Amino acid sequence: LFLATLTYDTLRFEYEDFPETKEPVWILGRKYSVFTEKEEILLDVTSRLWFTYRKNFPAIGGTGPTSDTGWGCMLRCGQMIFAQALVCRHLGRDWRWIKGKRQMDNYLSVLNAFIDKKDSYYSIHQIAQMGVGEGKSIGQWYGPNTVAQVLKKLATFDTWSSLAVHIAMDNTVVMEEIRRLCQSSVPCAGAAACPALESDVLYNGCPEDTGLRERLAPWKPLVLLIPLRLGLTEINEAYIETLKHCFMMPQSLGVIGGKPNSAHYFIGYVGEELIYLDPHTTQPAVEPSDSGCLPDESFHCQHPPCRMSIAELDPSIAVGFFCNTEADFNDWCQEIKKLSLVRGALPMFELVERQPSHFSNPDVLNLTPDSSDADRLERFFDSEDEDFEILSL
Repeated sequence: LFLATLTYDTLRFEYEDFPETKEPVWILGRKYSVFTEKEEILLDVTSRLWFTYRKNFPAIGGTGPTSDTGWGCMLRCGQMIFAQALVCRHLGRDWRWIKGKRQMDNYLSVLNAFIDKKDSYYSIHQIAQMGVGEGKSIGQWYGPNTVAQVLKKLATFDTWSSLAVHIAMDNTVVMEEIRRLCQSSVPCAGAAACPALESDVLYNGCPEDTGLRERLAPWKPLVLLIPLRLGLTEINEAYIETLKHCFMMPQSLGVIGGKPNSAHYFIGYVGEELIYLDPHTTQPAVEPSDSGCLPDESFHCQHPPCRMSIAELDPSIAVGFFCNTEADFNDWCQEIKKLSLVRGALPMFELVERQPSHFSNPDVLNLTPDSSDADRLERFFDSEDEDFEILSL
């Protein structure tokens, strides 16, 4: 059920507003009422960074494509879920974008990390070229797992954000691995362990005096991406309640996935419908002005977001979470454990303290191009391949 109708005389999309429903609207860990908070819902959605197809950007690799129309939708969704992590990291979940209002420097730095040019940390240029190492030629469609693997590699160059990126494979999140990753290095000079000012308003259940403890045992902010397959050709209904709960958690970064070969960035749900940002519109590439100012309106979706029935979701997805502090991560673990007690909800992944003995060495999963594991994982997670194998639950 597409809620965008195309009127050919104006070639303009008209988007249906939110349904008048008593059901709560959940957007990335925040709960809203349509009746009393419609403006707040729309402001929250508009404040997310929206990345779409672009045209007339510098050629990828110097001689490659100058537009990603038709092939870049999953790359753009990867940018959106990662941009949400950077917004939480540098601006806080409460930050809002107001059209025409001068934004803080941190916001411009986040946006600049995604601009369509070769030297931006997470540009389409970087993602497409890094994907070559994952066996994807430039211009080839990605699945959720490929884009997650590529973003993990690119994040190592982003010393400003100093993120720990973990991709949980084989439907299993190993807590010990994550703690080791997040505690493994001293904090980066460019980024505080907790962003100043915004840290007070994050829902991290973090008492006032933890600042000192964090400086003694630094915790790198965690971006956790979990590629999943929730059924064979369509989503298994038993996972729907669990999927909804992911959008309720304050650590939620949303979900990337969509319909076969058509990716969307899902940021919430209402009733039985997912709420998403759609990258499938082509806009001209944006150039920073001589003064260094960036025209940013085209990076914010200023109409009501799209909706689709959860039952239509392609089963190949990646779920994202952001834990700014160790307390956030501990809280997330508790919430996931509680989820396993919800009646009628099948867990989408397993949470374990340490690596089960039957697992392969985690280093093997650093998908190198010649790794046979890479082929198996791609077959399993990328919906464009027909011959994937299904792991037993």
